[in-house]
Amino acid sequence: MFKTNRIVKFLACLALVATFTGCASTSQQSGTGEYVDDSVITAKVKTAILGDPDLKVMQINVETFKGEVQLSGFVDSAASVNKAEKVARRVKGVVGVKNDMVVK
Repeated sequence: MFKTNRIVKFLACLALVATFTGCASTSQQSGTGEYVDDSVITAKVKTAILGDPDLKVMQINVETFKGEVQLSGFVDSAASVNKAEKVARRVKGVVGVKNDMVVK
């Protein structure tokens, strides 16, 4: 009985360590909270782009990792490239913007 109790406690501790280690963030992957924050930033940037009459939201892809927003896609003009970057930079929570959009 005493040995079984020790094994159960050991497994419980091991499960806790695995749980917290699995949710920790590293330089190449985000933790659960950071992922939620990034998805909120992505949604806000897409909404801001949608709200701008000069930009076509279907041409611009938005991805976020640790607050860094990446814009990609094919747009109609260089003005659209610059405008999308300005709109993204104004969104709260954006740390930086990497603009990989191409004029078609």
